[in-house]
Amino acid sequence: MLYLERKRAERSGRSFILMLLESVNLLRTECDRAAFHNVVKALSRSTRDTDILGWYKDGSIIGVIFTEVPANKDGKAVANALLSKVTAALSSTLSIKQIHQISLSFHVFPEDWDNEGPSDDIATELYDNLLHHTAPNRASLTIKRAIDIVGSSIALALSLPLVLGIGIAIKLTSRGPVLFRQTRLGQYGQKFTFLKFRSMYVNNDHTIHKEYVKHFIAGSDGPAESAGDPTCYKLTVDPRITPLGRILRKTSLDEIPQFWNVLTGDMSLVGPRPPLPYEAACYNTWHRARLLGTKPGITGLWQVHGRSRVKFAEMVRLDIQYAQSWSLWLDAKILLQTPKAVLTLYGAF
Repeated sequence: MLYLERKRAERSGRSFILMLLESVNLLRTECDRAAFHNVVKALSRSTRDTDILGWYKDGSIIGVIFTEVPANKDGKAVANALLSKVTAALSSTLSIKQIHQISLSFHVFPEDWDNEGPSDDIATELYDNLLHHTAPNRASLTIKRAIDIVGSSIALALSLPLVLGIGIAIKLTSRGPVLFRQTRLGQYGQKFTFLKFRSMYVNNDHTIHKEYVKHFIAGSDGPAESAGDPTCYKLTVDPRITPLGRILRKTSLDEIPQFWNVLTGDMSLVGPRPPLPYEAACYNTWHRARLLGTKPGITGLWQVHGRSRVKFAEMVRLDIQYAQSWSLWLDAKILLQTPKAVLTLYGAF
């Protein structure tokens, strides 16, 4: 029901609120059946017929979905009003001791995002295991992480001579550091420091890229259309990039430092590309799902299906498709297809 309500909200643009009531003692009917019925009775008095009441976690957490918050209402203000209403209803049926055994939390969907992306970490309660037809088991996820650690370690070791050569070339051809550090958004909107070999001049103005991304996501022609292909995910003619940087980007050699991001756990070998905060701030509600299903990766479905030539909406659909159908075998297929995508240079800029 929560999954369906999320989909409905994405289409309608109207918010909903998920309330979670947690109490291991009061919600176990074999311990105190009367207390359990009093909790349910209080919640029933606090909800409308259209709201959805049921188990979020069997025997310990009850969930209530307050559907279709009016568009002119602030979600957080509505959540505060609901907190007062639910608390009053519980207080009228439970003892003070029982009230103290209850934990209440409210989660508004969609969350407020500003120009820096999510204002807080995304509430995983709204998303965990809701992007998959069947939730991945712990063993598979553990194996995926093990592959990330082994794969990134080997890649860093084998590329060490290349890393030294690229570092020297960057230092000899332009002023500035060898590595480019940038804030990106990982799974659930968590910020992390993203590493690349520097391919741009230092102290450049990012306005041209911000405007291009904004128009590209909206599906319109960006300001750099005359300088390149308006259907391309990246600027094809970017004055910020150095001559050496163009070679590094086209061959994807600038991505090598991201194996360190994989080793430290911020990224995976396979997954969606991590967006910039100002890019994520332009997302429609349904676009945000690409941040939720899995960690960001160095390669992924859209990278092996045309890379920067894939339109934004199609890229998001591929990322969501990857999250919904993820398996170790799918990761293996993408990893095997990646060298061909890199060597052919199609869609690379």
